[in-house]
Amino acid sequence: MTIELQISKSLHAGDRSFELDIGFVAASHRVVLYGPSGSGKSLTLKAVAGLMTPDAGHIRLNGRTLFDSGQGIDLPPQRRNVGYLFQDYALFPHLTVAQNIAFGLARGCFNLRRPGTHPAVQKWLAAFELQAIAGSYPNQISGGQRQRVALARALVSTPDILLLDEPFSALDPALRQRMRHELAELQQRLQVPMLLITHDPSDVEALGDTVFEVDHGRIARPG
Repeated sequence: MTIELQISKSLHAGDRSFELDIGFVAASHRVVLYGPSGSGKSLTLKAVAGLMTPDAGHIRLNGRTLFDSGQGIDLPPQRRNVGYLFQDYALFPHLTVAQNIAFGLARGCFNLRRPGTHPAVQKWLAAFELQAIAGSYPNQISGGQRQRVALARALVSTPDILLLDEPFSALDPALRQRMRHELAELQQRLQVPMLLITHDPSDVEALGDTVFEVDHGRIARPG
């Protein structure tokens, strides 16, 4: 995977302002943006996903342009073919595990009466060992299981890249270590490129083949 990113964004709230000016090129299946909270990591991830529009710059994934201010290109999120794992997982509480996974499919497959019978949903239920809880709701399953459901939902549409926003911060230390190992094994098995943001050095050590340190809206140090 090759990701090429050069973006800038000015943000203002009252008397506070923040300047994002991020640029990097990476050819790796495991790219990590590492830095403290408020450094601009999440903004960068949202820009790649199409959830935030930069003021200027460009974003290219494997040579495909997702955003280019000079050329007037700004693909909507649904056309970028990226999977996004939110920090809090953002599962729908009124949908079952199978329905949440099916929500990641196009054309409203989440409305199927029996989403668990869809081949793609079955595949990811099996891949994450979720078959036994396919009919359960998010408040009925553990934190680790919720993360697996969110990962399955992000992967069910076969994205070009998986974006992960502090994926282990909501887990207790023991589960965090196990889920790091599981994610590393999953990524290696599936060869799904991923861009992960974190403030935890342990995440960098476990999952960072290419690492960029972010501070005050800029790349402070490429690793």
